[in-house]
Amino acid sequence: MPEAARRAHNIKSKVRSSVEHVFAEQKSPMELFIRTIGIARATTTKIGMANILCSMKRPIYLDRVAI
Repeated sequence: MPEAARRAHNIKSKVRSSVEHVFAEQKSPMELFIRTIGIARATTTKIGMANILCSMKRPIYLDRVAI
């Protein structure tokens, strides 16, 4: 693999690793299955609520781990 491609892959991997756990958290335990008409409605309701819930759960988890 060329050096430039390796560096680009490394940067993308760092971003993916920090983001993908959020999607995994939303998909499995929250059973995020979207059945709405239109992406705008889906984005504003279910995905938005799942993001808020995930954001609320993260500090609670980090607080428990720190103890």
